[in-house]
Amino acid sequence: MRSEVEGLGYELFELRQGGSKGRPVLDVRIDRRDGEKVTVDDCAKASRAIEARLDAGDVVGDRYVLEVSSPGVERPLRNAAEWRRYVGRRATVKSERLPGGRAEVEILAVDGEPDGEVVVLRDERGVEHRVPLTAVKEARLAFHWQR
Repeated sequence: MRSEVEGLGYELFELRQGGSKGRPVLDVRIDRRDGEKVTVDDCAKASRAIEARLDAGDVVGDRYVLEVSSPGVERPLRNAAEWRRYVGRRATVKSERLPGGRAEVEILAVDGEPDGEVVVLRDERGVEHRVPLTAVKEARLAFHWQR
């Protein structure tokens, strides 16, 4: 499936399989390489390409459910490139290097150091923290509805 998605210019962000043996569910998350938001048309295009592959082979049976979507507004941050892409945005970060082990922060920068990448974060009190990416247990963009 990676080749079908990447052949269209998207990134295969995540692939999960669930459901039952008789009716598997494939949950595919795609992302755009150009940094734009994933649209319904993007999902439809990827879905058609994946369906063609699934229908042509024996990856899953005849009865399957395919769900194609974006990583979402509270997408996980998995690597330095994703952290850099979202500098200036807010994220919820779980790390022993933060007070209380979890905080909502603003992403200020990603720095390279000899022992690895470090994210520079500002908490709600205005305190800056330098957290090695290796010390981040979980991170997601934070989303707040505008009123």
